[in-house]
Amino acid sequence: MRNWNFSAGPAAIPEEVLKETQSELLEWNQSGMSVMEVSHRSPEYIEVASAARQDLIDLLDIPDNYQVLFLQGGATLQFSMIPMNFAADKTADYLLTGSWSKKAIAEASKITTVNTVASSETSNFQNVPDAAEWNHTNDAAYFHYVANETIQGNALHQPPETESPLIADMSSVILSEPIDVSKFSMIYAGAQKNIGPAGLTICIIKDEFLATASNELPGMLQYSKHAESDSMFNTPPTFAWYLAGKVFSWLKTNGGLEAIAKINHTKAKTLYQFIDTSDFYSNPVAIANRSIMNVPFILKDSNLDAQFLHDSKNAGLLNLKGHRSIGGMRASIYNATPQDAIDALIEFMREFEKKHG
Repeated sequence: MRNWNFSAGPAAIPEEVLKETQSELLEWNQSGMSVMEVSHRSPEYIEVASAARQDLIDLLDIPDNYQVLFLQGGATLQFSMIPMNFAADKTADYLLTGSWSKKAIAEASKITTVNTVASSETSNFQNVPDAAEWNHTNDAAYFHYVANETIQGNALHQPPETESPLIADMSSVILSEPIDVSKFSMIYAGAQKNIGPAGLTICIIKDEFLATASNELPGMLQYSKHAESDSMFNTPPTFAWYLAGKVFSWLKTNGGLEAIAKINHTKAKTLYQFIDTSDFYSNPVAIANRSIMNVPFILKDSNLDAQFLHDSKNAGLLNLKGHRSIGGMRASIYNATPQDAIDALIEFMREFEKKHG
């Protein structure tokens, strides 16, 4: 029996998708072989890859003047590729709101001059700094922010106002609700949250912005090379791309992003309401910046953490341990995690509080 998986990534994949994939694993599309064995250059696989890209375009309503790339290296490689391609001799603006934006700044600082427009590090990243306090650079190469900090569970729910090209790391929030892609020069996201298995990274880049990218880097580090080759400059992660396409199809079949957004906001509201009405559990994030995807919570007595994790695992509630850098607990409630999982978690938390509170 499958349990409820609250992992931050690699994360839960819709059960319907896994079952469909299982049925095709040995032989795909009457080819006599697994999809993992099919050439990425074959007409059959090109069709699968193109369909997946189009489904993603449909889901996010991506305008025609954007390139949609299926790359490798995780979002972490983008921390370097972005300044390599776009910073040149200009300063790049970064908003510091958590562990992932801190890593992005550290990598970019090796390549170009970084201006940290604002930081919430002194509050242990429990909020996003007020926009009135941001110190923008005139004529910055771009403005980079992390839309949803997976570790700390804080989010910036609307795109920032900036005159610079806007770049967002949306790894843990993409496809959870509609977004206005036209407000961004670039969006990127690691796949292992809401898209599919690890090994794939989505990059959505505006043509006008892409035209400014460096053409002096090694080929694998040039976004333009990947765009020119339809993301097949080298052998792509074919299985991850194939499975991501199934997730996109699943989302479309189930009403698209407007429908999943309603489900996600209900899930998050239900869990936050329970935490807020409890004296035993607490969430440290400013209410306005609470993530709908990653919900950290702290027990009143941290000495009970080990017992909580032991008992929750026995109850079929997996991967609730908070990130090692901040401790406590964290429930990641991505698209593939249904309301039933939230209800089961709350019931367990309620009973655990009765027993130990």
